[in-house]
This record gives sequence, structure tokens and C-alpha cells, in this order.
Amino acid sequence: MRRILLSAIIILIIAACIKAQPPQGFFLNDWQAKSVTSPDYNDVTQTTDVVNVSIKINFTDTLTKVPRYVFGENSNPYTGFMSDNPTIMKNMKNLSMGVVRGPGGSLSDIYFWDRNINQRPTDIPNMLYGQTSTFDPWYGKRLLSETWRSDIDTFYSILKITGNTGLLTANYGYARYGTSSNPVSQAAHYAANWVRYDNGRSKFWEIGNENFGNWEAGYQIDQSLNKDGQPQTISGDLYGKHCLVFIDSMKNAAQKIGTDIKIGVVTAESSTTSNSWNSQLFAQVGDKADFYVIHSYYTPYNQNSTVETILNSSPSTGDYITYVRNGLTTAGKPQKPIALDEWNIFAIGSKQQISYINGIQASLMLGQVIKQKIGLACRWDLANGYSNGDDHGLFSYGSEPGVPLYNPRPAFYYMYYFQKYFGDVMLNSTIVGDNNVVVYPSAFKSGQAGAVIVNKGRSRQIVRVNIQNFKFGSRYYTYTLTGGTDNGDFSLKVFVNGNGTTYTAGGPDNYETIKANSSLVGDEIRIAAPPLSVTYFLVDSGQKQLLINETITPNAVKTVEEDEIGIFPNPAKNTITISNLPEEYKTLEIRNIEGQVVEVDSLTGKAGSDFTIPIQLGSGVYVINFLGDHKKITRKLLVEQY
Repeated sequence: MRRILLSAIIILIIAACIKAQPPQGFFLNDWQAKSVTSPDYNDVTQTTDVVNVSIKINFTDTLTKVPRYVFGENSNPYTGFMSDNPTIMKNMKNLSMGVVRGPGGSLSDIYFWDRNINQRPTDIPNMLYGQTSTFDPWYGKRLLSETWRSDIDTFYSILKITGNTGLLTANYGYARYGTSSNPVSQAAHYAANWVRYDNGRSKFWEIGNENFGNWEAGYQIDQSLNKDGQPQTISGDLYGKHCLVFIDSMKNAAQKIGTDIKIGVVTAESSTTSNSWNSQLFAQVGDKADFYVIHSYYTPYNQNSTVETILNSSPSTGDYITYVRNGLTTAGKPQKPIALDEWNIFAIGSKQQISYINGIQASLMLGQVIKQKIGLACRWDLANGYSNGDDHGLFSYGSEPGVPLYNPRPAFYYMYYFQKYFGDVMLNSTIVGDNNVVVYPSAFKSGQAGAVIVNKGRSRQIVRVNIQNFKFGSRYYTYTLTGGTDNGDFSLKVFVNGNGTTYTAGGPDNYETIKANSSLVGDEIRIAAPPLSVTYFLVDSGQKQLLINETITPNAVKTVEEDEIGIFPNPAKNTITISNLPEEYKTLEIRNIEGQVVEVDSLTGKAGSDFTIPIQLGSGVYVINFLGDHKKITRKLLVEQY
């Protein structure tokens, strides 16, 4: 009886320990405390405008540690060598990505890592099922004449130069369309040989890419060419059985060369993707896989999505995690870490993907990834073509007008400042006021507190930052990122504390040396958050204590005529013309991005008809307020003095 009780206690203790493990699991094994140095700054006066939003951060209440692999990116072999371009290598290194995924998305399932175009495998069909053209695989080795694409050794060079590990996608499709006597064993052996060649340069691996989808090579096969009796169409059950073979071969290879790798398998992120895939997969491999992989492009497929649709899509991340975890629980399988190793938006038609709005979305996504305790995340992708703005590349590649090769697109700047000024742990917080303001707070081992403050609404907000259980130093610092006025709602430019670019798209070349805006810590901290902006906030630690104050004054309701006001030209230089402004607006006020008033004009005798006023402003982003009795209309103004 005593032995039974002791055994039961041991089981309960083990179960409690397993339950207490963080959801990110081994992705936190090499977590490191993070220190940050307070940046050089321009001294600005804190705004005295009425507070609309109040944030309360608890400095001693940790939500989660931050894995080093959540800032990752996807690579592909069709955008040049990259590794021989010092500018993009510097920019990639500055992102501190942690992990780079290769060799690509769907091309991974037709990728032969150790062959070139003259070494086509003899055990693959001339044509894939359902296609009418010759099957042309991707090859990991290249001929000297193939200067347009990179190879697997270029990928490894990128890892070395940028200080990242790899996440490699093994060719699972080969296990389906292969024509050898045992294609599953052949494909698994082929993946194991890659593990040997990789020799520990990539810590993470996955078996195939989106294999539940009819767009993927191997989803359906020509049964007349198959020699091991596989069904025409894949299922989660079949994929799971095959994954067991891959995992065994790849793990044995890693063990023999003295490396430790973690292997993930492909899951559906929701029932709309595939209703039975996960349950069948979990039944086969639920206790053998190291982690589970999901992908999402968040907005409706190939729709001309609005700003609001894009910026309100990131909370779906929590639904995806719940769906996978509930499936594991139902299957009676242990919980494992989850990797979101492809994410972006599908929106097309207005250049959304290369706009600053996608940069704001990137900040929202990084915050969600950390908040939902995902272990690894990779944005799709590093570089791509232009496609008239319907392109996912973080860096420009190809025919984008007015910018050089590998020019950083707006999302780059949002991701750079996020990882640079986000600490090693995310903190818990609450927020009162406009629900268009989102905050992701963090703490650093070096003592500072930080926050990413996103205003995804179209009205300026004044945000008070309260921090419990924290003693303040003398200063706080901000970098505020906003868009321009080109391309309607989807500006292709980003401004960092008012600093922009002379190109037709992108951001400031001197982003590494731009000074923060800094104010003294007084009785409270107030931050002006422009419309559709992200502010990266850092505050020194010290001995000063501030009272918690969550009092706010809600924004006044907008009036219909706000959408009718015209400002021309915009971008402006020396004058602006105002049209359709009702007579009840008496004052025009212009503020810089820090919220300081830089110009005031009386509108008496002007409002009610079109009028022109001179401006004396330096290049940058400004906010124009039209003020009346208990009314205010806000507009954004870009000034370019070239």
C-alpha cells in the first residue's frame, strides 16, 4: 500500500512538473537575459494634452519569457545571393532574427538539396499529378552560369554572417511522388543525409510544407507510378505515419554526428483549413514530434483589404493556438511547442503588402506571437519581386520603381525597433480608453521598462504610461513610426521620429543613428500617439516613484464633415490650401510628431471657403488640428523640403 501511494505521489509530481513547463518548451533553452543602453536623444517637452488612454504595466508580473526565435524570417533561393551584399547582410544582422527558414515555402517539397540542374533524380516523374507541364524541381546546388539564384551553401553563409540558426524544411513531397520501390524510406534517407551535411548549423527541421493543401506537390499522386500502394490523396493519417519514418532517420543521423535537432510536423491552424488533418496526425505522431507548425496570412485571400481589416487580424493567432492545443488534448497527446513559421497578409490591390500599414501589422503580430507563447515565428519573406506592390518581401528585389536593390521596405523598420527595444520578458498590463490602442510591455535585465504602443486608429491619442512596482529614472525615450501621404491609406514610406527617405518607398538610411525623442520624467508620463502609428518606449530605472493614475477623458465623437476636409498639396513645401472646412472651426494648429505646437493660425474670415496659408516647417510628418467649439478635426501633413 505504501508503495502504491508513493508511486501515485511521484506520478502527480511528474505531472505537475510537465504542466508547469512553459508552452515554448525547448525554444527557451537558450533564452538569455537582455540588456539595453539608453539611446542618444533629442530633448523634447512632454505633451500637456488631455489623456485619452491610460496604460498600467506591472513590472513584477511576468507573462512570459521572450524566445530568441520569434523574430525570424523566411528565405528563398530565387532572389540572388544576398550573402555577397554587405548592406543587406548588415540590415539582416541588425534584425537579430535568431532563425532563418529555408529553402522556401512550397518549393521545399520539390527541393533536392545536393543536386544541380544536370543531376535530375531518376526516381521522380516527368510530370506531377494534375499538371500539364514538365516537372522541374528546385536544386540546392547551382551551375556557375545560374547567377540569378542562390544555393544551399549561400543559405549557410547567410546564417554565419548574420549570426542565426537555420530552420530547414525537408522535402516530404518526394515520399509521395517518388517512383522508387520504397519512396518513403528513400525520402527519409535523403532528409537524413541533409542533416549530416548541415552538421548542426540548423537546430530546427520540419517535414514538408502545408502538405494538407492541394497546391502542394504530393497532395495527390499518380498511383500508376507509385510502387508502395499509397492512396491518390494524402491524409493526416498517412502524413503522420510517414513522419515517423522521417523522424527516426533524421534523429539517428543527428545522433551519429553528435548534434541535437528538433523536428516539427505540419498542422492545420483551423478547421476551415482541414477538418480532420490534425486529429489523424496527432493519433500517429503526437508523442514523437518535437513541435507543431502552423502558417497564416491573416487577411482574406486576395482581397483588397482595408486598413481596419489588416490591423484587426492579428488576434486570430490566439484562436489558432487554441485549435491546435485542444486537438492535442482531445487526442490524449502531450502538449508540444508551436511554431508559426510563415506569417504575413494576403491583401492585394492597393500595395498593402509593401506599405507602412503592413509594418504596423508586423508590430502587432510580434506582440501576439510573444503573448500567445509561440516558440518560433518566421515572417514570409526576406525578399521578393515587386508585382505592383502585391509582394511580401521585407526587402525590395526586382522591378520596384525608384528604389535600389534590397532596399528595406517599411516593415523592416517596425521589426528593427521592436526587437531592439523589447526586453527579455513580456509583462502583464491593463489599458483604459480607446480600444484602438494596443500595448505590449516588457522588462530588461538591465533594469529598464519598455513598451510597444500601437495606435491602429485614425485619431491621435494621448497615452499615459503607469508602471507598478517600478522606480523611475530621470528620462524616458521614444521612437515613433508613422507613414507618409503617398498612395492613399497605404503609404510606401515610413518616418522615424520624422526622418524619412528620399526614395519613392522605404525608410531612413540612417535608422541606426537616429536619436530618440526624450523627456524628463515628471509627475507622470504622457505620450502622443499619432494616428496609425507605433511608438517604441523605453524608460530608465532609478529611485523615483509615481502614483498610478488611470483617469482619462474620452475622445469626442467625430463629425461627418471630417472626411470632407481637403489639404493640398500634401506633401507640402511652403503653402497649403484648405478646402471644405466649415465656418465653426476657428483655429488651425500644427503639431510635430512629438506633439509640440509649431504653428497656430486664426481661421476667422477664412473657414467656409477655400483658403491658402503659408507654412514654415522643416521636412517631416506633422498633425494639423482644426479647432472649434468642443470640436476638433485632425489631419496628417507631410512636409518635404528638398
